[in-house]
Amino acid sequence: MNKLSHRYNMGIVGNCSFIAYIDLNANVKWLCLPRFDSSFIFGSLLDETKGGEFSVMPSDSSFTSAQDYLKNTNILVTEFTSPEGKFSVTDFAPRFFQYDRYYRPLMLIRKIKLLSGNPKVRVTCRPVGDYGGVSAETVQGSNHIRYLNLDSQVRLSTQIPLNYILEGKSFVLTDTCYLVFTYGEPLEASIRSTAENFLDRTRSYWQNWVKTTSIPHIFQEQIIRSALVLKLHQYEDSGGIIAAGTTSLPEAEGAGRNWDYRYCWMRDTYYTLQGFNSIGHFEEIEKYFHYIYNIISRTVDRISPLYSVTGEAVDTVTELNLSGYLGNRPVRIGNDAVQQIQNDVYGQVLISLLPLFVDRRLNFYDSSRTLTLVKWLLERIEVTLDEPDSGIWEFGHLKQVHCYTLLFHWAGCRAAIKIARLLGDTELMEKGRSLAEAASLRIEQCYDPVRKVYTQAVGNPDLDASQLQLITMNYLDPTSQKARLHLQALEAELKTPDGLINRYRKDERGSPDTSFLICSFWYAEALACTGRVGESFKLVSQLVNYANHLGLYSEDADYDGGQWGNFPQTYSHVGFINAVYRISIKFDKPIFY
Repeated sequence: MNKLSHRYNMGIVGNCSFIAYIDLNANVKWLCLPRFDSSFIFGSLLDETKGGEFSVMPSDSSFTSAQDYLKNTNILVTEFTSPEGKFSVTDFAPRFFQYDRYYRPLMLIRKIKLLSGNPKVRVTCRPVGDYGGVSAETVQGSNHIRYLNLDSQVRLSTQIPLNYILEGKSFVLTDTCYLVFTYGEPLEASIRSTAENFLDRTRSYWQNWVKTTSIPHIFQEQIIRSALVLKLHQYEDSGGIIAAGTTSLPEAEGAGRNWDYRYCWMRDTYYTLQGFNSIGHFEEIEKYFHYIYNIISRTVDRISPLYSVTGEAVDTVTELNLSGYLGNRPVRIGNDAVQQIQNDVYGQVLISLLPLFVDRRLNFYDSSRTLTLVKWLLERIEVTLDEPDSGIWEFGHLKQVHCYTLLFHWAGCRAAIKIARLLGDTELMEKGRSLAEAASLRIEQCYDPVRKVYTQAVGNPDLDASQLQLITMNYLDPTSQKARLHLQALEAELKTPDGLINRYRKDERGSPDTSFLICSFWYAEALACTGRVGESFKLVSQLVNYANHLGLYSEDADYDGGQWGNFPQTYSHVGFINAVYRISIKFDKPIFY
């Protein structure tokens, strides 16, 4: 596919138990069950032959389609127009409050609605197991099809004649009909009334959730969509938050940089929770406290950079015999970053949890467990202060004392001081102050007084985009000449001709062919912090165009505006939210209307 036109033409639906990716053909291109990091049950995104199919399409190939979300929801509507007529497919995963808890079954509901004419429709449903290695056998019931040989009971319930689906026959759509796909517990109630009831309640849930979301006066629709995207990436059962719901979508055509992001990185979670805090949602932080507390309670030595959605160790990489996205191989599951040392995680956990204690809107107060957790994290900062690690960019070949890691040691200690002060622990406060000063002294060892810039690591003159965080996290006074010169040096080194920011010049695999999108949002934040607000607003207005037709951002962008990397990427959406908030607080009134 031409890089100029490359976009991920699909949307996502979910309910904090699973995420389904649905393209403009109303085909479920990617769906992992029963968890985000399980095998796909539909996976044609990575292999058209082995990935199965779950599509609802006109039988006439000369059709057009369009896609949009119902306003302020995660309910996706794909509308088809063919010579025979029009119809729409509404996809959603039920989510609403019931019996003192959130109802979020492993259930995808698809509503097929006649809009005009007499369109002929073909429904195909072929789930698979074990990453395409197992084909399901089918058993026909009265109003459902059971799919056997999979890891759990899988069923499609519908009023559409089952033989049309089993035999791949098209049929004339004369009335609204429904497809209810379930994994595990099947639907035993009325199909039509249940689907409509669940649709109404799910719409109300998302729209009410948005009503409680704090948004700035600029880029409101985009902020709302980004918030809705972030919400779908928390696995509510445990509180873990994944980086993305996909694996092996390449960072660039033919680059071989294909990674599995369906896990919970401590670093990504920090940024995501920062985004939730910005939009005024705290339930996610409370759930994360329990997630991380369970991990640390069984940890002896150090925190891993990433965990499964249930807080277990992640497997190292296995390569699958799949054709890959647009032929890009390898297809990987697991992630070798689990073997790395990334010491920034301790500070990130401390900062992530800080709002639970300092935000007066919350009633969270658990002094004994909190003190245990904070003390352990400070001890880890103390013993790793001078330990080389792989850093934010996960350099496999290079271990050094990274400026970025030291920054989070410093910031984590400052968060610990605030928590200790609130809990009245003076000894812990003093330890936090001492370690913060020690971290600051080491950050200054990264400063190059000739170039007026902080470098990547102690003793390494290279620059990378993570040093922008020295400004946005207020290590450097954003109004100071030192911050302005530091930003200018990073611009000179990392800025692309089209205004994006590269994360670095090169790594062990060479120079990246695309730009890691969050770095450009960090740049926009730094511009706003240092008073260059007009430039920041202009950059964010440009970056909005890197989203797809539904406002979803990928991990990477090529220099012609194409989307690459895993999708949608929480990093990118958080970067957008934080950049917009940083711009908005610089103004007393909404001057950009």
